Amino acid sequence: MNKAVYLALLSIGLAQGMKIPIHYFKKKEWRPDVFFGTGGMPSSHSAGVATLTTYIGLKRGLPTIDFALSLIYGLIVMYDAQGVRRQTGELTLRVNSMNELIDKINEKESVEFKEKPPTKLKEVLGHQPEEVLGGALLGVLVGIIGHKYTEKDRKMSKFKLRF
Repeated sequence: MNKAVYLALLSIGLAQGMKIPIHYFKKKEWRPDVFFGTGGMPSSHSAGVATLTTYIGLKRGLPTIDFALSLIYGLIVMYDAQGVRRQTGELTLRVNSMNELIDKINEKESVEFKEKPPTKLKEVLGHQPEEVLGGALLGVLVGIIGHKYTEKDRKMSKFKLRF
């Protein structure tokens, strides 16, 4: 795999890892399982595409097709993360609360009815705009650092070839 892919995956992993302490400070609840969940601060989707776009822009240049494709792809991913996926999460919250209301209504009736209770839907799917922005900033930072690191790598390999 190329360095851009490694950096984007690193950025996604960092964003997911940061969710654990951020969740702890917000909710005072230690939950390492948020590493594997969707939603939350920062957005790993945004971090990954921002890293990729930043790295491509610095390595290949802004007027290239590579950068244009990555930028448009990244904007679509970030828009989707805070738009469609967030709306799906909010709809899920309403569906889950309706199930709780139906359960309360059914408790007051003495009708015998056995049905497997519905599984509660996952409520955190998308991101708030600030979570997307947080992921994008993390991604840009990883992209810049990754480019600087690989640039030093290239200079060192050129230096070694001369001797």
